[in-house]
Amino acid sequence: MSNPPQISNEARRAALEKAANYRKERAKFKREIAEGTRGWREAIESQSEAISRMRVKELLEAMPGFGSIRAQAILDRVGISSTRRIKGLGSTQRKKLEEELKGR
Repeated sequence: MSNPPQISNEARRAALEKAANYRKERAKFKREIAEGTRGWREAIESQSEAISRMRVKELLEAMPGFGSIRAQAILDRVGISSTRRIKGLGSTQRKKLEEELKGR
């Protein structure tokens, strides 16, 4: 077994700070979706690295009236893995998801 790469404390601290900022940005975005001030389509079209790395299931669960079961049912119908991230959606998956969420 090989050892993990050695990085400096400064690089480690910078990576931890970046990850924390991404988590805060995603939490804020999900809170705004739950409040209704932002829409799910904004997440799919977002150019933000933090938002595009959010899992599709997290996005669905943040929407009002959606829980874990409903989100998983939609993912199953559309053919998207529960671990798929927004930026990893293919064009067909994106179209099917948009059709499924139309009017919400």
